[in-house]
Amino acid sequence: MSTAEEAAVPQPVSAPTDWLGTLRHLGPGLIISAVIVGSGELIATPKLGASVGFKLLWFIILGCLVKVFVQIELGRFAVSKGMTTLEAMNIIPGPRYIVSWLVWLWLLMYIALVFQVAGMVGGLASIISLAGIPLGNSIIALLVGASCAILLVVGRYRLVELFSMILVALFTICTMIAVGVLQGTSFAITPAQIMEGLKFQMPDSFTIAFGTFGIIGVGASELIYYPYWCLEKGYGRSIGPRDDSVAWTDRARGWIRVMKIDALVSFVIYTSATLAFYFLGAAILHAKGLTVDDNKMIETLSHMYRETFGQSSYWLFLFGAFCVLYSTVFGATASNARLFADALNLFKIVEYKTHEDRTKMVKLGCVLLPCAFVAVYLFWGAPVSLVFVGAIAQGLMLPFLAIAALYFHYKRTDAVLLPGKIWVGFLWLSTLCMVSVGLYQVVAQIQKLLP
Repeated sequence: MSTAEEAAVPQPVSAPTDWLGTLRHLGPGLIISAVIVGSGELIATPKLGASVGFKLLWFIILGCLVKVFVQIELGRFAVSKGMTTLEAMNIIPGPRYIVSWLVWLWLLMYIALVFQVAGMVGGLASIISLAGIPLGNSIIALLVGASCAILLVVGRYRLVELFSMILVALFTICTMIAVGVLQGTSFAITPAQIMEGLKFQMPDSFTIAFGTFGIIGVGASELIYYPYWCLEKGYGRSIGPRDDSVAWTDRARGWIRVMKIDALVSFVIYTSATLAFYFLGAAILHAKGLTVDDNKMIETLSHMYRETFGQSSYWLFLFGAFCVLYSTVFGATASNARLFADALNLFKIVEYKTHEDRTKMVKLGCVLLPCAFVAVYLFWGAPVSLVFVGAIAQGLMLPFLAIAALYFHYKRTDAVLLPGKIWVGFLWLSTLCMVSVGLYQVVAQIQKLLP
């Protein structure tokens, strides 16, 4: 990648073997956590909890767990081959016109993601308006987009990593405290509710659940983002060009180990946040009969804090919600700008002669994408509906990414870097789960269309 040179890691170099050294090289997962812990956790997950109560707790846990195996497999291929996700998707066999059929499917999802992030921009506008700043949602949305673009154009990888880390930490702490305080209220979660949620049962309408599945945990977009940030962190550069030496194999195994730890740390963060918000939505919003929709979205969600910390916590919720959504818009813009630059090259629209040419295109993406997000929000409004446009698209993309991970594993990954049989078993299980959920949604929608 063009901006991979920004990582201050010499190449090639062996991965650290001690825990302190390993911790210093974590980071891509924190950026992904900042993107993940946003619309999925703050909007979609409480909406699902408000709709069905604890009934789909098992589904939320499954949605977070199964995708991490595909995430790591895509990361393994990227850092060992030095290929971005789109470049890897472009080598998938099958029909192609300029690019692979899978890249065309990704393009449809990419367009839908503009709507999803636009919904988050709308959420930020609502938060700031509710905080008493009398600028109007349109002006606030413009300011959010402009500030995001400026920070990313003048900043680099380390800025994104640090900024994401701080906001994710603040959000995670707030949600953990809220669930703990909840147990001292009339909405306390009981063992019977937990047991009910762990029983296999499906809702009457699967659309909200499917959209939530698409963006909780590592959604399709984050599965694509993650290898990019691994390359920018320097994992691929540190491994060095492929050769048949024992040293190369040791370096590759070492950095893949670091990447796996990074992904698993990210998994713990976003799963904790997801469960916390599901608990709050199921225990409070469902019990109060509240619905998370386009009208008064933030005010409805604020009950999750007001019923735990008291009415005065309204301001705490606004601050936490702002951190969550802004970090997501920020991280998603940074990630999508890299995909924007990569896609232009794959579709043969532009050709990069130097790394600097590509870096300039990434920065242009950091300007154009916020403009698109703001424009869609100003035209459409309806932040919850916008979020679920992207959510449904991500859910439909997940099975194809899981199948691609299996293809890389069996056909393209070096034999010396393949994981053990137990890991492969979980990879297959993850793929089957994603395909099954996708087919279930397709069948459910077809049944609705039938007389």
